[in-house]
Amino acid sequence: MEVKKTKKYSYFVGIDISKNKLDIAVCHERNFLFHTEIMNDDQAIRSFVSKLKEMPGFKLSKAVFAMENTGFYGNHLLSVLFKLKASIVQDHPLKIKRSMGVTRGKDDKNDAIRIAEYTWKNRDEIKLWMPKRKIMTELAGLMTLRNRLIGVAVILKTPQKEEKSFIPGKYHSGKVMACKASIAAITGDLEAIELEIRSLISADDHLARLLEIITSVPFIGFVTAVTMIICTNEFKDICDPKKFACYSGIAPFPRESGTITRRRRISPFANRKMKALLHVCAVGAATRNEELNNYYKRKLEEGKHKLSIFNAVRYKLVLRVFSCVKQDRLFIREIRCAKTLVIVPVENCVI
Repeated sequence: MEVKKTKKYSYFVGIDISKNKLDIAVCHERNFLFHTEIMNDDQAIRSFVSKLKEMPGFKLSKAVFAMENTGFYGNHLLSVLFKLKASIVQDHPLKIKRSMGVTRGKDDKNDAIRIAEYTWKNRDEIKLWMPKRKIMTELAGLMTLRNRLIGVAVILKTPQKEEKSFIPGKYHSGKVMACKASIAAITGDLEAIELEIRSLISADDHLARLLEIITSVPFIGFVTAVTMIICTNEFKDICDPKKFACYSGIAPFPRESGTITRRRRISPFANRKMKALLHVCAVGAATRNEELNNYYKRKLEEGKHKLSIFNAVRYKLVLRVFSCVKQDRLFIREIRCAKTLVIVPVENCVI
C-alpha cells in the first residue's frame, strides 16, 4: 500500500537490491555523497542505518529510502526500515529505468545512484510505501505457490497428450505410469492449498465479505475473485475500475503518429495472469448469458473482432465488481418502473 508523502526530504538514499547484497548510494539533495555495499540481512541493514545517523546534520526523518520492487529479495530491507519508522519509496523497475534517459553500461553502484537521482527528481510526486496486512502477504504467497504447481502439472500432462498418437502405445503407457504418482501428488497439494486459502479468507471478516461480493457477480469465480483481491490489495491500492482495466491489460490505447493512425491496442505492460482469468470469465458470460450472447453476435455482424468484443465484456464484469465493492453489496439487477421497483435475484439476472 502507498500513501502520498507530506514532508520535504534532504537526503535521498538509493538502494539496488540483489539476493546477497545491497548497493547503497547516499545523496544530499542532488549531490552524491558516497556509495557502500552491505549484506542483505537484518543486522547489516541496522548497522548501516546507525552509521547514517552518526553523519553530521543527518536526520532519519529527513531521509527517504528508495528501491525497486524486486519481490521477496527486499523483505529484510523493508522490514527493518519500517520498524525504524523510515520513509520508504518502492517503485516499478521499468518506470525507474525509462526515467534515466540514454544510459551506457550497467552496474549495481550506478543503478543505486540512478535510483537516488530518480527519487530526487520526483520528490514532489513520490508515494511512501506502507506494508500490506500480514494475511494479504500469506494469501499472495499461497496463490503464487498454487500457480507454480499448476504450471508443473501442465508441463507433465501436456507432452503425454501430444505424444499419444505419435509413439508406440506400450512406450506411451510406460511414460504415463512413470508420472502418475507425481501428478497425483501435485493434485493433492493443489487441493490442500485451495483449502488453506479458503480457510484463511473465512477467518477474516473483511476478506470473506469481499469474496462474497465479488463472486456474487455472475461468471466471476473463486480464483478470479481471490486474484483481484490480491492485485488490488483489498481494493485499497486500486479502487478505480479504469485503473484496474489498465493494470489487467483490458484498456485499449491509441497508436497515432502524424497522419498514421493504427488500431487501438492494449498495453503489453499488464498483469497477464489477471487478464487471462478475466478472459475466461468473459467467454463464459458471452456464450452462456442470453443478453451478452446477443451483444456478441451483434458486434460480430458490425465487423468487430471477436477478441475486441470479449475485451468489452471483460470491462463490463470489472465495472460490476468495483461498483458492488464500492457500495458494499451483492450483485443484484434493479429494474425501476414508474411506480414499483422490481429486484431480480442474482441467479436470474443478466450482466
